[in-house]
Amino acid sequence: MTTESAKGGTMTVTLSPEGSRGSRTARWPGLGAVVTRLSSLWLLMSRPFQGGWARVAPLSLLVAMLGLVAVGGPREALAITAPELRGQRALQQIEPDMHGRNLRQREFLKSDLAGVDFHGSDLRGAVFNGSNLKGADLQAVDLQDAVVFASRLDGADLRGALLRDAMLLQSRFTDARIANADFSGAVLDRSQRRSLCGRAEGVHPETGVATRDSLECD
Repeated sequence: MTTESAKGGTMTVTLSPEGSRGSRTARWPGLGAVVTRLSSLWLLMSRPFQGGWARVAPLSLLVAMLGLVAVGGPREALAITAPELRGQRALQQIEPDMHGRNLRQREFLKSDLAGVDFHGSDLRGAVFNGSNLKGADLQAVDLQDAVVFASRLDGADLRGALLRDAMLLQSRFTDARIANADFSGAVLDRSQRRSLCGRAEGVHPETGVATRDSLECD
């Protein structure tokens, strides 16, 4: 006998084999968790393809990965679901001075963060989706593995920032200051990468990586 229940984006499946008295329970990632985990991959994979494969290839990849989830067996759900489905990681109170704070994995959905002071804050794994970061102070912030999607960072101060493996697609960095920043492994639009290379200089004080090298400038 099989019973199912869903709570908090996770599906709990209880299996009771016929003729047995016991049962075993396994947790499966809910649909929201799966969609959120794969949405970033969809963005990354759909961009390089041209012509008719632009839609077919990412779709095939998603189907394959969903199949892996299905055959991989029950496991603890670790995925972070979207703010619309979960919300507890969304920062409710935004203040002008937020420097030096622990903001790991916090979510900023269409937030007005213009001029906000994040100097030295821990923003690892944070999500900025459609947010306004114009003129924000992001000096020496840790943005490793962060997602900064479709956001504006015009005039932002990113000097000494650590952006390793950050996803920065469709975001704009017009006149942003990036001296001593480390963009190693970050995913950027090609036009933004070229623009940043035009003013890249210095070496990150902790990693020792030159800003130009981290951007793979010519």
